[in-house]
Amino acid sequence: MTEKKFDFQKILKKLPLGMIITWLVALGLAFGAFSFLRNFVASMEMLNLPGLAVVDSPEATPVADGAPQPEVVVEAPESNLPESWDGASRVTILFLGLDARDLEIDAPRSDTMILFTIDPLSKTAGMLSVPRDMWVDIPGGFGYGKINTAYALGEQYKLPGGGPGLAVQTVERFIGVPIQYYAQVDFRAFEEAIDAMGGLYMCVDTKIRVDPIGPKPKQAFEKGCAVRPGYMVLAYARERKHLENGDVDRAKHQQEVIMALRDQVLSPENFPNMVKIAPDVYQEASKGLRTNMSFEDALKLATLATQIDVSQIKRGVIDYKMSVIETSPDGLSIVKPIPDQIRVLRDDIFTASGALSPQAVGDPVALMQAEASRVNVLNGAYGIAEATELAARSQVYFSSQGMNVVGIGSADTSYDQTTVVLRNADLYTLRYILDLVQANSNHQVKFRFDPAAGSDVDIMLGNDWALNNPMP
Repeated sequence: MTEKKFDFQKILKKLPLGMIITWLVALGLAFGAFSFLRNFVASMEMLNLPGLAVVDSPEATPVADGAPQPEVVVEAPESNLPESWDGASRVTILFLGLDARDLEIDAPRSDTMILFTIDPLSKTAGMLSVPRDMWVDIPGGFGYGKINTAYALGEQYKLPGGGPGLAVQTVERFIGVPIQYYAQVDFRAFEEAIDAMGGLYMCVDTKIRVDPIGPKPKQAFEKGCAVRPGYMVLAYARERKHLENGDVDRAKHQQEVIMALRDQVLSPENFPNMVKIAPDVYQEASKGLRTNMSFEDALKLATLATQIDVSQIKRGVIDYKMSVIETSPDGLSIVKPIPDQIRVLRDDIFTASGALSPQAVGDPVALMQAEASRVNVLNGAYGIAEATELAARSQVYFSSQGMNVVGIGSADTSYDQTTVVLRNADLYTLRYILDLVQANSNHQVKFRFDPAAGSDVDIMLGNDWALNNPMP
């Protein structure tokens, strides 16, 4: 079947496209620094899992219908929302999906929780779905409850970071991996975004019956490959009643949707146009988008996502081999985890045998050299007469530092501050260069995504480098 083409200039007029960016960023799903994840794999533990018994005790007060029992004393968890991503370290994102109808409630529960992780050096990624009825210990004195109530409690008690903040801390405690970002999207906006794209091209193996939100009747989601409208894609992602394994199969369907989005928007045909319009789209979409991720981080991750082969994306769902269905003390149907089984899945996605190897730490020179980025050194200081000399001297110096310099010349204009232009997702090289030229401003980095260019990174030497540099 011929691949469907999309007019991204038309999509720009549709506010919800920003939600698509969020899904892709989560997959990849951008400046600053958060602490490197040094050695956390070796010491990771699934915190508190051994105590996840379904009991009715003062230490484990069940949460019913999204609200704690009256006797619960709420202690606000310490806020640990991250600093911005440095662009080179491993990053993990919690995706939260909310039912648009629940947004009318002051403290809605999350309907979908998916963890995404990505490593820039190994160009690998992972995706882990967490069932919404998972019975876990919620931080802050709330005791045990369904994991999807963490969002509601964070909103209801106005805790640091709100609903997303408490959801992040709850998943961190349950799974045992650090989470840097969250992205919250409501389903209505997602449906509109799919329609703004002209539909989503999806291939499915089995025909199922779905129940779309709103007045539309129940209908069949047909087997095979086709462009599906937004309301049908959403219905497919949310359906669980007509599935053999309920939430488990639903989580697999959601991952299928995300992979289809990845293929459609990050295709070589579409992505360059998306990058061009991304700033305006993000500006519009931010009105309905809740995330602690900056636009720069989002664009970095989306660019990096284009470099990750689909075979290098590990996918997992916590299923009924890793959990059992039970009843809570107050009569709720819950999913109780089997810690040892969940650890196996987590380690496959997040450790040395999976997407976390190699870790995004180590010697900066070695990390830069591993990327083998092609670097152009272009002089933007002083006049044209000095361009070749300064660029040539800098080439010798940069090469002595282990950099792969493939060309020198003159910059397109004069630069007071040395500026680095990133044309590919070579983020370790970018970080190394910024340290080398002592760049201390986000304005000294420009993204001009073009994998067909003759270089991966261009260094535009400025007056600051010409007047103060470590060259002999």
